[in-house]
Amino acid sequence: MNKRQWVWSIVLCAILVFPLLLVFFHLNNTQVQHDSPKVAQEVSAKPVTNSSKKPSTSKIPASEEKPSTSGKPAANNKPATNEKPTYVWGVDTASSVDQAFLQCVKNNYGAPSVLGRYLESKGDVSVGLTKEEIDLLHKQGIKILPIFNHFTNAVGYDKGVAEAKEAIAYAQKIGIAKGVAIFADIEPGYPVDEAFIRGWVDTLANSPYKPGIYGVFTSRSKISAAYLSAVSKSKIVQEQTIIWSSNPDPGVSTKNKSPGFKPGAPKNIHVSIWQYGIDGGTCNIDTNLIESTSLNHLW
Repeated sequence: MNKRQWVWSIVLCAILVFPLLLVFFHLNNTQVQHDSPKVAQEVSAKPVTNSSKKPSTSKIPASEEKPSTSGKPAANNKPATNEKPTYVWGVDTASSVDQAFLQCVKNNYGAPSVLGRYLESKGDVSVGLTKEEIDLLHKQGIKILPIFNHFTNAVGYDKGVAEAKEAIAYAQKIGIAKGVAIFADIEPGYPVDEAFIRGWVDTLANSPYKPGIYGVFTSRSKISAAYLSAVSKSKIVQEQTIIWSSNPDPGVSTKNKSPGFKPGAPKNIHVSIWQYGIDGGTCNIDTNLIESTSLNHLW
C-alpha cells in the first residue's frame, strides 16, 4: 500500500468510527443524569426560595386546599372568637334635663354615656324631651335613648300600629335621626299581647326608625310570653327589636360600682339594655348598662 492509499484508509476509518464514539458517550452521560441516586437526592432536598431568600407568601389555590375535616368548606372553617361584648353606663329620667341636672348626676353617680328621655309629656308621669335638652346632651357627647309612654294598654295589632305612628310623628317633629330605636314603655301592670308587639314592630321597622321595647322580662312575666309568641309568628320581631329589660333590680349604683351585665330574661330573649337600678335617691334617675353594639341605634 503506497502512502496515498494509507492516508485515505486512516481518513475513512476516522469517518466511520467517530460517529460511533459520539453515540456511546451521549448514551452514557444520559444514564448518569437520570439514574444516579445522588443527583436525585440533591435536587429534591434543595429548598425553593425567591431571590431575597424570604419565605414564599403565595397562597395555595382553592382547588389544592385540603378538605375540611368538619365537613364544611375550608374557607368557612374559621376558629371561634372569644371576644366579649362591652357595655357603657347610662341613666334614664322622667324629669327635664338641664346643666344643673347633669351636674347632679355626675357629682353623685358619674358621667353617663347614655341618657333615656321620654318623647312627650304625660301628665305628672313624665316631662317630654325638648330641643334645648337635645342640644345640651349632644354637645356633651351623651347619646339619647328615646322612650314612648303614651299608652297604658298594649293589646291588639291596630293599637300597636297606632301607638307606633304617634311615636314616629313626634320623633320626626323634634328631628330624631334615621336608624334610631324608639322604645315602647310596657309597664308590668299593662295588659299586653303578641299582636300589639307585632303592630309596633312592623310599623317602626317600615319607618325611618327601629323598634325597641322596654319591660320587665322574666321567665313568668306577661311581656315575655307576649314577645315570644310574637317571635313565633314573625321573624321580624326577633331580628329588628332591641330589648330593654328591668330585671333583676340589684339597686341604683354609681358608675364605678355598677354590676356585671346579668339581666334575668329567658335565655331565648336577647337583652341589649339592662335597667339594673330604679328610683335613685338623688337626681331622680334609674341606672342602666347598655351593650355597645346598641349604641348605633341610639341618638
